[in-house]
Amino acid sequence: MSQAFLAEIQGSLAAITFCRPEKHNALEIGDLEALDSTLIGLAGRSDIRTLVLSAQGKSFCAGVDFGAVAGHDWRDNPLERVSDRLETMPFPTLCVLQGGVYGGGTDLALACDFRLGARGIRSFIPPAKLGIQYHPHGLKRAVTRLGLGPAKRLFLATETFDDAEMLRTGFLDWLVEAEALTERAQALAATLSALAPQAVRGMKQSLNEIADSLFDERAARDRAAASFRTEDFLEGRAAMTEKRPPQFKGN
Repeated sequence: MSQAFLAEIQGSLAAITFCRPEKHNALEIGDLEALDSTLIGLAGRSDIRTLVLSAQGKSFCAGVDFGAVAGHDWRDNPLERVSDRLETMPFPTLCVLQGGVYGGGTDLALACDFRLGARGIRSFIPPAKLGIQYHPHGLKRAVTRLGLGPAKRLFLATETFDDAEMLRTGFLDWLVEAEALTERAQALAATLSALAPQAVRGMKQSLNEIADSLFDERAARDRAAASFRTEDFLEGRAAMTEKRPPQFKGN
């Protein structure tokens, strides 16, 4: 296990926490490879319903450690691979952000389904100041999530977005006071984990396909029709009739 992050599972909740605060949670090549392996393992588990990605210290993530950039063949980009893996995780992913979100850390955040930030957060992406072209999937992700204008402001003008601008452009879904960050993250994770997992997985797949212009309408219709034949549908209907919280089992 890389010393750059901790991976834990509690019931149906998986948590990955960056834990190199003295380096603003910058990741080395080996860290990214270990993170990718961890995500592959989590994606294959049917018992996981939500993944929370967070960090220790004053910053969320500064992306790839600058010392790891030179000498690597970036035609195979481990950051791009990890971000793509995060985006296609079968269950919902929540990114909890504080302090600085820099460089490749922005791509990890944007690859998640939801982003919760603490007031005072800020983000910038410096490749143009370093003579580096950012990986294509990261550029596409930024345009898809934020729009072409905000993406150009971040990548081409190297503008720093404060918390208000991150919320306005859709980088953040929610912005809370710093002292409320952990409690709100736990509440959101609990809400996501309590939903019918098959229904959520199927709709996430369809939404991602629509965003990437890869929508298979027939497959989506088949998944939707099949959901009416699940035990979770029967449980959801019964819970609504009985006015109680549903207990979904993913069947």
